[in-house]
Amino acid sequence: QVQVVESGGGLVQPGGSLKLSCVVSGTIFSAHAMGWYRQGPGEERELVAHITHRHVTKYKDYVKGRFIISRDNAKNTVYLQMNDLKPEDTAVYYCNAGQLDGLGIDYVPSTYWGQGTQVTVSS
Repeated sequence: QVQVVESGGGLVQPGGSLKLSCVVSGTIFSAHAMGWYRQGPGEERELVAHITHRHVTKYKDYVKGRFIISRDNAKNTVYLQMNDLKPEDTAVYYCNAGQLDGLGIDYVPSTYWGQGTQVTVSS
């Protein structure tokens, strides 16, 4: 049984930083591309960043230069370092253990989701 567990969320002031972690078990972690998604109030869940099994990363434009996704295959863990946080970054952040599409370009989510971790950016 695959388990995905996120942690590290919290309340932070604008301009602050948080580092999210996601531990995956029950599957071969190193074989997965990993994605971080977020879902704001009244919004759909959207992909923020992903990292391939070869550590190639891709970001949405609105987090480029502020967020860094990384992974440690020895710990079955993917991270999301979030810097210069803005109020519009407020959301529940979810981790997903997925794959790349047939062209090896875009991230394709699986059914392996965590419960999410709340990030609130407010003064």
